[in-house]
Amino acid sequence: MQNLLRGKFNLLVAILVAAVLLAGVLLYSQYGRAKPGIKIGVLHSLSGTMAPSEVPLVDAVRLAVEEANQSGGLNGQTIEMIVADCRSDAAYCAQQAEKLITQDGVQALFGCWTSDCRKAVKAVVEKYHHLLFYPLQYEGLEQSPDIFYTGAAPNQQIIPMAFWALQNHGKRYYLIGSDYIFPRTANRTVKDVLLAQGGQLLGERYLPLGASDIAAVVQEIAAQRPDFVVNTLNGDSNLHFFRALRAAGIDAKKIPVFSTSIAEVELAAIGADLVAGHYAAWNYFQSVDSDENKAFIARFRQRFGKERVLDDPMEAAYIGVKLWADSVRNAGTADLTPVKNIFAQQSMAAPQGIVAVDFNTGHLWKTVRIGRARADGQFDIVWQSDTAVHPAPFPFYRSRPEWLAEQHALAGAAR
Repeated sequence: MQNLLRGKFNLLVAILVAAVLLAGVLLYSQYGRAKPGIKIGVLHSLSGTMAPSEVPLVDAVRLAVEEANQSGGLNGQTIEMIVADCRSDAAYCAQQAEKLITQDGVQALFGCWTSDCRKAVKAVVEKYHHLLFYPLQYEGLEQSPDIFYTGAAPNQQIIPMAFWALQNHGKRYYLIGSDYIFPRTANRTVKDVLLAQGGQLLGERYLPLGASDIAAVVQEIAAQRPDFVVNTLNGDSNLHFFRALRAAGIDAKKIPVFSTSIAEVELAAIGADLVAGHYAAWNYFQSVDSDENKAFIARFRQRFGKERVLDDPMEAAYIGVKLWADSVRNAGTADLTPVKNIFAQQSMAAPQGIVAVDFNTGHLWKTVRIGRARADGQFDIVWQSDTAVHPAPFPFYRSRPEWLAEQHALAGAAR
């Protein structure tokens, strides 16, 4: 009888131990394996002509990801970054985007710089109804249910810059840009708005991305002596352009250059002394005097080094991740549909100031700023809008069908 009771007792203990072990396994499965990290894809050029501008954006994304993870992650899940080198090649970047979506299982993509790259990736993102956050100022004329644009629309950068240049430096101007869709479309807008104000176009030249032989264009600028130059060159061509200006004896006092793609990072790469006195238009400069910006600079430098500088595309990349992370928290999931719906209603106190997502366009309300480059690699802000400006990706003076037809013709000219 005692042996029977002892056997039943041992069996009961064994059952209880098994139950405890099973409960532990189930708990681990529920809170461990069932909550893997949330993967995001980062698409930027780590090599090629665009690398000097794009590499810093990866660090900006990394800072936002690390801050989210350090604060407990997103609904108990950490964010995992998968970085793909776009190699300054739009077609290759699109291939990497498809791999990140179909093989790596990312929940969102952050990246691209040139409009050629964005458009190539856009086709992939829309094919899978996925999600891309694009951090660059661009030519506009685009809207997608699968893309949020955290950089500037034309009325938040190039249009106010052109007006300010004409009002403060004269009506005779010259256009130089890289030969792809952004410079050609942006300059079409510049010509439209300046012609309406009595502007006089003296010359318009486009060079291949990465072009280094710019002497002939600079000789033409020197001969024409415009009141100002609008520069939509991208990548390391800017270094060769400003070197050629220096060699020709052209400085900012004689012919000021207004650039759309030169920020603090490019000043450091080009040499700030070459660009000092010339102008750029952005929504964010490192010199913005706000508590949010000072804290942002301090956090970034603590993580990546005291010598590092910040610029507008980096800030736009950073706030894209922050807004997405808030959307995931609010949705309680990283699933695409609820995140897209909630993201369209987000706002935040960003380093540049208050930004808010425009529900109708998927772009951000942003403050517009014009800065004059200093020899120390920073910008003095010489003008800024009184409030955040409503994004208008399709400028009002043409209908959307007219703009799209115009863009198609410009894209053909860029080939």
